[in-house]
Amino acid sequence: MPPECQLFTTLGCHLCELAEEELMPLVEHGLLVELVDIADSEALFEAYGLRIPVLRRVDTGAELGWPFDTEQVVAFLLG
Repeated sequence: MPPECQLFTTLGCHLCELAEEELMPLVEHGLLVELVDIADSEALFEAYGLRIPVLRRVDTGAELGWPFDTEQVVAFLLG
């Protein structure tokens, strides 16, 4: 079972939309991804405002920054 992840994003972010599209096939195969809007937290906005979208593993805290493709996400999840 793949680890649970968070995708740090915000409304109106074109790159975030591309990242979501990249993750959809994996979500359809059981990957759990929580979308976290950085606008809801000043701390998240400061940490990720210039870096979004960022995929984060909940179990290890490891992060994968954009750009990424499906192959890179799979390697990230297995690593």
